[in-house]
Amino acid sequence: MATVATLALASCSAGSESAELDPDADVTEQSLVVSVWADYYPEDLAETFEAATGIPITIVNHATNEEVMGKLTAGGDSGIDVAFVSGQYAQALNEAGLLQPLDEELIPNEENLYAEAQELAYDPGNTFSMPYAWGTTGLCYRSDLVPTAPTSWNDLLEPAPELVGKTTMLSTERWMALPALKAMGLSVNSTNPDDLEAVKEQMLSTKDTLLAFDDTTFYTKLVSGEASMTEAWDGWCNYGIAEDPNIEFVVPEEGSDLWVDTMTVLKSSKNKEAAMAFVNYILEADVQSWVAENILYKVPNEAAMALVDPAVIAAYPNLGMSPAELLEQETIVDLGEFSPEYTKLATEIMAAG
Repeated sequence: MATVATLALASCSAGSESAELDPDADVTEQSLVVSVWADYYPEDLAETFEAATGIPITIVNHATNEEVMGKLTAGGDSGIDVAFVSGQYAQALNEAGLLQPLDEELIPNEENLYAEAQELAYDPGNTFSMPYAWGTTGLCYRSDLVPTAPTSWNDLLEPAPELVGKTTMLSTERWMALPALKAMGLSVNSTNPDDLEAVKEQMLSTKDTLLAFDDTTFYTKLVSGEASMTEAWDGWCNYGIAEDPNIEFVVPEEGSDLWVDTMTVLKSSKNKEAAMAFVNYILEADVQSWVAENILYKVPNEAAMALVDPAVIAAYPNLGMSPAELLEQETIVDLGEFSPEYTKLATEIMAAG
């Protein structure tokens, strides 16, 4: 019989936050449904996890945080045991009472994480979410098509004449607002209506200079030369660098965000012990080093990053950003009742003629 305790090689000492969990449960009698972004995990993850643990698993994909949040907050049992969501969404799910507290005894591989990964503003101590990947947002650009290397968010918000119609921005609401907020010296987590009004004014002006709002294919526009500079998540920029070494990534001088993608266990899950075993498995150094080398996103797993081929980091320099450098940026957190204001802002900007 495989139990979550034996799989985790963890002791069964007292003091667990999740008394309802049974460390001696036969997890091979449980099964899992995991929802995660497509192409964000090893293709053979289901097979290797089941071989290692004996736990049957079904992996389903979601395209956006908003998509999976819709399923998780619709009421009743979503049928999902483990959901990958970004940090501020995990915070919102927890505040809604939908997440199971994580049991550290059953996730001993948490010790593989950098110490800084315990200091994340949306969930200090990783009590209800476990970080999977992290990074920042910046400017991804063609060094051979941009006359002067960008240094400021204003290089995107108010582009040089030769770049008009050659730039893209992210449409996801918090990241749409980020460049203008940072350019004005404001917090990415601002809850001041006047700040958002200033962002709106700037963005309505900037929109006229854009090629497009684009969250997924901007790097292909850079590769083709259709775009010269884009707002980008660092890992997505790496996809462009993989096809054209003229593509580079920079964090503007005004600073940016620290985003984190996390693993969460749903309180509605009937397979919580197996879910903890899954989280623990993902934190194995060899599993997460594969993610860094093949997905090209930084992981908050010190043991895993130590295994990454130095040649990969040389080819994709933002993979070499240190945890300290990342924590210099501002962690995005859930803004509670003010969050709809960012949705409204993005909607108004997208709808404007």
